[in-house]
Amino acid sequence: MEKIDLKDRKILYQLDLDSRQSLTQIGKKVGLPKNVVSYRIKRLEELGVIKRYYTVMDLHKLGYNILRFYFKYQYATPEIKKEIINYFEDCKYAGIIHHVEGSYDLVVYMFLKNLNQFYPYWEETMTKYRDYFATQILSHYYMEDMYNNAFLLEEKTKRKRVDTWKGQSIVETDELDKKILTLLAPNARLPAADIAKKLDVTTVTVTNRIKKLIDLEIIQWFRTSIDFTKLGYRWYKVDIVLRDLKKLPQIMNYVALNPNFVGRDVTLGYVDLELEFYLKNISEIHQIMEDLSVKFPNTIRNYSYVYVIETYRYEYFPIT
Repeated sequence: MEKIDLKDRKILYQLDLDSRQSLTQIGKKVGLPKNVVSYRIKRLEELGVIKRYYTVMDLHKLGYNILRFYFKYQYATPEIKKEIINYFEDCKYAGIIHHVEGSYDLVVYMFLKNLNQFYPYWEETMTKYRDYFATQILSHYYMEDMYNNAFLLEEKTKRKRVDTWKGQSIVETDELDKKILTLLAPNARLPAADIAKKLDVTTVTVTNRIKKLIDLEIIQWFRTSIDFTKLGYRWYKVDIVLRDLKKLPQIMNYVALNPNFVGRDVTLGYVDLELEFYLKNISEIHQIMEDLSVKFPNTIRNYSYVYVIETYRYEYFPIT
């Protein structure tokens, strides 16, 4: 586990609020000179605490459907598991791939414009690997609520929340927009001048296009990918079945007060409530659920959880 101080945490917090902020802007907010901020960020990158900077987009507005698959292995040797991971990594539709522990073993997100075109790939997947899946669960994303990492700070702070993947209608974009999004997706801090040079357009054009994509709510958040395992945390997801769905808004309002709560998935074809946290250990999950059971008696029917062991791919923009 890496040792970082409060100033480092504040820098991480600011980078995750908006990873395109300048060093000067971050410095003013954390009380450090620009050169010191630069030094600390480089150190956090070298330590592997900062993995990269990425752009969150509303894929529904670009015409994509998001499907999530949960798999539980059976009869799978380490070699077979590695083969399955490589198979999904080679898939042009796969955007996010996690090895998890708990109720399931593998999570795969597919970003699809045409479900009919995807079916042959799925048929091939089942032909090759169905015998190794004891369980396979499909759900369709309606929305994901994202919250900033407030637990990085010692003091209470206002939560940033973004409802992504919630586009109600497709927004028209052209080839230049798509090329800019493709470059920003894995590198949110890429300067406009560098993008302009790669695409052979002016910096002003790129700046205006990025602003337009933000105004259209296609670009929703410039975030920072942080390896929280190096800070003593893991990503946990709790799946909850409710007895009384009318209590769901009250539960969400209460859970949102927890600084370690970082997201909620809203899907079709799965459980009633899907909550994401960064926590230090499994016992904290049980403490949270015990607290919810006391606060909302006779409301939670049951729950299960997973936590991430390893992430093989984490892209918020399709390869296709």
